Amino acid sequence: MIKRFFKYVLFLNLLLTAFAYKSSAQTVQAEAKLDRFAIKIGEQTQLHLIARFHANDKVEFPKLTDTISGKIQIVSSKADTLFDKDDVSLKTIRHNYTITAFDSGDYVIPSYAFHTQGGDVNTQPLKLTVATVIVDTTKAAYDIKQPLAISYTFWDWLRDNWVWIVSVLAVALIIAGIIYYLKKRPKKETVVEPPAPVVPPHIIALQKLTAINDKKLWQQEQTKQYHTELTDVIREYLESRYSIQAMEQTSDEIFASLRYMEISDENRNALRQVLILADLVKFAKEKPLPFENEQSMDNAVAFVKKTQQVFQPPVAKEEDKK
Repeated sequence: MIKRFFKYVLFLNLLLTAFAYKSSAQTVQAEAKLDRFAIKIGEQTQLHLIARFHANDKVEFPKLTDTISGKIQIVSSKADTLFDKDDVSLKTIRHNYTITAFDSGDYVIPSYAFHTQGGDVNTQPLKLTVATVIVDTTKAAYDIKQPLAISYTFWDWLRDNWVWIVSVLAVALIIAGIIYYLKKRPKKETVVEPPAPVVPPHIIALQKLTAINDKKLWQQEQTKQYHTELTDVIREYLESRYSIQAMEQTSDEIFASLRYMEISDENRNALRQVLILADLVKFAKEKPLPFENEQSMDNAVAFVKKTQQVFQPPVAKEEDKK
């Protein structure tokens, strides 16, 4: 009789425990939401994973990686907790994910499992549509607008170039001091070596462009490296030819620095094509067509040749000829 009583008590405990687990699972509500179910390439939307449960319960949220379904990228995430106004024993935890995609198509956000004491609670799958940007190919292409012209006074120029002015004055004082010292010191007979030949900037640039062309980088799927080396040569040439800090400037800043230089519209357009296409390749992952890669090289060579400075080698003195 006693054994039967203990068996009965044990059976009731097991039944109550199972009922408690089942109740715990039923009190946990989990769902997934999207702010927008359709976006364009590069746009963003919010994915919300939400769980509502008793404050004493333990709920384990699903762990998301950097991508969803292989194509949807998670840009950022954050979590927040809210308690029910009418019943503070109930709370809601939301995990908010900012997502985006760069390939068009229909994507399925899978069902996610929330682990609870009473078992897993699954969300419903969601569908996200990513549409391409519609381009009207019937309309003509327009050139990039020129920078707006603004008034530029002498004081503005002085403020922008005071470092150069001070540097020039300092160099002039140093040179004057050296000349004064050389004139006052006792003269000594020295053997004057012929100066090393000065290579003009356009010759250096053309030689480097030829070397890049011989590497055949874009033909070997190294398009980004090709445009990087190409624009580096052009920027070095611009620094030597027009005395601007082209290596440290963006493309827009380069055009702004050249706005008062005597450069024809044809040459400006050639330079613009080279720099803008390179920016698209390096920062927007653009994949130019073969003729566009060749056009960048042709425009770079043409720009250097047509803007080269007339170079006159130093004339040897009569004493040097002797």
